[in-house]
Amino acid sequence: MIKRFRDDDIVSVLEILKDECTRWDVPVVNFTASSTRDPFKVLISTLLSLRTKDETTAEACRKLFMHANNPEEMIKLGEDMIRELIYPVGFYRKKAGNIIEISRQLVDDFDSCVPDNLEQLLKFNGVGRKTANLVITLGFGKPGICVDVHVHRISNRLGYIDSKNPHETEMELRRKLPVKYWIDFNYIMVAFGQHICRPVSPFCSRCPVEKYCMKIGVTINR
Repeated sequence: MIKRFRDDDIVSVLEILKDECTRWDVPVVNFTASSTRDPFKVLISTLLSLRTKDETTAEACRKLFMHANNPEEMIKLGEDMIRELIYPVGFYRKKAGNIIEISRQLVDDFDSCVPDNLEQLLKFNGVGRKTANLVITLGFGKPGICVDVHVHRISNRLGYIDSKNPHETEMELRRKLPVKYWIDFNYIMVAFGQHICRPVSPFCSRCPVEKYCMKIGVTINR
């Protein structure tokens, strides 16, 4: 075990994990994006995934996109039908309303095209920094840092950063993380967090980057 996590170690960690990720299941939102590279589908998929299990999100996306693939089609589908198609995702009633509202804004203000600007995306109902950054990175292939529970937990657990909340984590990563890793960082950390670096009792004995990790906050591991 090293005494501290050096900033340069993040490159080694990410290169190792990037290779290991090929053996793990791909998170739902990333799968949707890599299949289509459609910013609108990435936006809607991410909205549906919030506080919802991957399997439920995948099925909701499949059913919804069978009926509507763009803002105009979503509006024609109507809120009641969207609600029915996406059930039982978390807060499905609220999300159905947001999808209709966002679709109308896209048609009225953006010529039906999803903007690739963080500030504009954050003005949509239900869109936070996590969702906006995912749209930018996965939908447009532009640099952005999406911070979810896995990114926040693992970045601090490694000892790479010291932050108290997701917003601080994003700002620290923007300052320290090499830009070439920004787009893939969320995908790598989500897969790693789901399979190895669990919130409670992580699988340190099978971790491919255990020698780099400071195990900040880890009291029990397997």
